[in-house]
Amino acid sequence: MTTPPATGPGTGPHAAPSLGWSDGAVHVIDQRALPHETRWMRLRTADEVIAAIRSLAVRGAPAIGLAGALGVALSARAHTADDGTTDTAAVRADAERIATARPTAVNLSWAVARMLDRLPEGPDAVLRAAQEAIDEDIATNRGAAVRAADLVAGLLPDGPLRILTHCNTGRLATAAVGTALGTILELADRGRVAEVLVDETRPLLQGARLTAWELGEAGIPYRLCPDSAAAAAMSRSMVDCVLVGADRIAVNGDTANKIGTYALAVAAARHGIPFVVVAPESSWDPRLPDGSGIVVEERGADEVTTLGGVRVAPAGASVFNPAFDVTPGELITAVVSESRVLRPSSEPDAAGQPAGQSGERSGGDAVSGDRMRAAGSLADHCRPLYERGWMPGTAGNLSVRLPGSPEHALITGSGLAKGSLGPDDMVLVEAGTGRPLRPAGNGPRPSAETAIHAAVYRSVDANAVIHVHAPYTTAVARRLGAAGRLSRLALSDLELLKGLGLKDPGHAELPVFPNWPDVTRIADDVAAYLTDRPEPPPVLLLADHGVTVWGDDLEQARDRLECVEAMCHLLLLTGGPDTTRPAGRRLPRKEDST
Repeated sequence: MTTPPATGPGTGPHAAPSLGWSDGAVHVIDQRALPHETRWMRLRTADEVIAAIRSLAVRGAPAIGLAGALGVALSARAHTADDGTTDTAAVRADAERIATARPTAVNLSWAVARMLDRLPEGPDAVLRAAQEAIDEDIATNRGAAVRAADLVAGLLPDGPLRILTHCNTGRLATAAVGTALGTILELADRGRVAEVLVDETRPLLQGARLTAWELGEAGIPYRLCPDSAAAAAMSRSMVDCVLVGADRIAVNGDTANKIGTYALAVAAARHGIPFVVVAPESSWDPRLPDGSGIVVEERGADEVTTLGGVRVAPAGASVFNPAFDVTPGELITAVVSESRVLRPSSEPDAAGQPAGQSGERSGGDAVSGDRMRAAGSLADHCRPLYERGWMPGTAGNLSVRLPGSPEHALITGSGLAKGSLGPDDMVLVEAGTGRPLRPAGNGPRPSAETAIHAAVYRSVDANAVIHVHAPYTTAVARRLGAAGRLSRLALSDLELLKGLGLKDPGHAELPVFPNWPDVTRIADDVAAYLTDRPEPPPVLLLADHGVTVWGDDLEQARDRLECVEAMCHLLLLTGGPDTTRPAGRRLPRKEDST
């Protein structure tokens, strides 16, 4: 093993260059040996550079491009005679082989072409250009990381973040610092990272082998995640943001990246999670209007049929093994480079409508007017609830079905102070699922509690839902709540029961649900309860989590909320509710049905 090159800036492990030039050869970390061994390779010929790229000893779009640039420098030196004449045809032949060593990453062909532009000036000029490209890449990565971190901080201003990332986009994939992983390092320096979920990135485990190693170097908390578990992590509110890199980006924002990225983008869109791509300008291909023209490399079957040299599939098994997939721009919150931020999901389409949002405007001006009026009404109802202390800080949320479009609902955005909401702070979602219809990051995003609203909408005839932390009702729910069990609040002979619109206004049993950490589990409990009862009361309590009410409109839901809060206040003043009676039935666990 040779020592790493001493050139290049360094303010920490992540800033140390992963490749460079020394003593007439290319020095590069052999990524195949990690994490067990940090082994530096010394590449002396263009053929050795090509072999290193094809074998994934060098990988990551920027790093491949830089290695290719240095490979052209090696070829130029090798094909220059003592009298200073260069066999340019031979160099160009080597350059063509280097540029096609891996077809998907545009950085490789871009860097090779840039070196050939300097070839008439001689081999030393080519080498200087390659070394300049390394320095530029380091500066580029720093700029992109800061810009992307600023974007994420703006999208998610509150608290430490749980970030999910895929493949490896750190210093190993670049000259130094990294793109998406560089953004994570920048956010960590700002104290904004709670944990990183690292996809293993099958079949070659770049996440498990390389990203985990880099995060360990940097001292950032992380957990490995099977690729197939990423969507489940999102559904359990374990992910605030997805950060990935790119190998080639089309003009419209369609992005080729490591296989599995597309699935992550679909899952993130389903859960309203910002999905941000970080890549240098050299990854953009101005020749491609969209992703349909991106050539996706397919690799050998043995990467799938064997693991650690041991066959895990039947002999002769056929294999589909694309190295990359293409994520449509409409699923991407933003693509960030060192010089710009593109929001492909909000770029105008041919009809002049925001891409990915045409479904929001299918009803024309009338629907837009209804939506604005509904958004204004939500904001108007939030303010007095906030002033009463029922929606403290950013807690609580209100939603309403859209008039004329009952399959859609507007809900207050997550992480926003409820006392100062405006019409633009609402999120359009599918009423029955809670799926956001506006791309993640293009404005506010829905909270996890949207799942509870959706459970109500798909189970009962309701046009408005209010979830707040009214103090007396929340106190009663806390008293009655039972771990893992459905409890009930029995109310009888109270005049205020008439305000709930019950068939029997003299008696009601309000359900008290346990407060699971996974909000989707609460939503499942709620949907099952409401579906089992033909005329349930329009109120449910959540232990330690407040109260949810619904009605034909926001005014009716608010009136019902006030009645419930007044009755709970009365109970607490008179020594109730009775907490000595047996708790309700045990709710089934998810594992009971598996």
